[in-house]
Amino acid sequence: MRLTRVHVPQPLVSGAEITLPEGAAAHLTRVLRLGVGDACIVFNGDGQDYAATLVAAGKRDARLRIGEATRVDRESPLRITLLQGVAKGEKMDLILQKATELGVHAILPVWSQRSDVKLDGERAAKRLDHWRNVVVSGCEQCGRAVVPEVAPPLSLAAALAALEPHAMRLLLDPEGTHSLRSMTLDDAASICIAVGPEGGWSPLDREQLHAARFDGLRLGPRILRTETAGLSAISALQARFGDLV
Repeated sequence: MRLTRVHVPQPLVSGAEITLPEGAAAHLTRVLRLGVGDACIVFNGDGQDYAATLVAAGKRDARLRIGEATRVDRESPLRITLLQGVAKGEKMDLILQKATELGVHAILPVWSQRSDVKLDGERAAKRLDHWRNVVVSGCEQCGRAVVPEVAPPLSLAAALAALEPHAMRLLLDPEGTHSLRSMTLDDAASICIAVGPEGGWSPLDREQLHAARFDGLRLGPRILRTETAGLSAISALQARFGDLV
């Protein structure tokens, strides 16, 4: 039987007891109805799963005893960063969740000229919190023990300036000059995929991307929606060069 996995954002040491955050405690005891003595798996993003046993359960809290740690090797050999134009509500959640399941290394949300979503201050902080929880939930489901980074959203210009300098940079474009068949990658490849928002990249956005050494990659003759494009690219790259075999 598959055990419940739950993310716990704190140090984990075999033999120690921990008090769960209220959200995790409620999920285990109220939603999943685990009782004292039941087993589960916890992880904190350090690349290991920890066996755990529920030793106390109250109305608002719960305690776990941490058992043996097991190294988890579910990270892709491709370090894929998804530079994603911020999409509306559930579309962005879908992108984050499925990109996590497909093995993306990091997600860099960006504001562009045609972004329909505008957030600042407290609303931006709450949305970033929500996005990171979506990614954590994706890791709980798919078995990853390393949580992909979700960066605070930046303007396109600021995001481009912060990119890893030696990564291969790909701009999804049905008229792009590159295809997966013609691509070659180094053994420890780092790739950044740029996907525009619902309205696509503006001419100015494209100028900035090309100036930042992004090359066009075509995945086929059809124009894909923002919630389809990045996930399709990650899947295709993983199948061609990564661990979807």
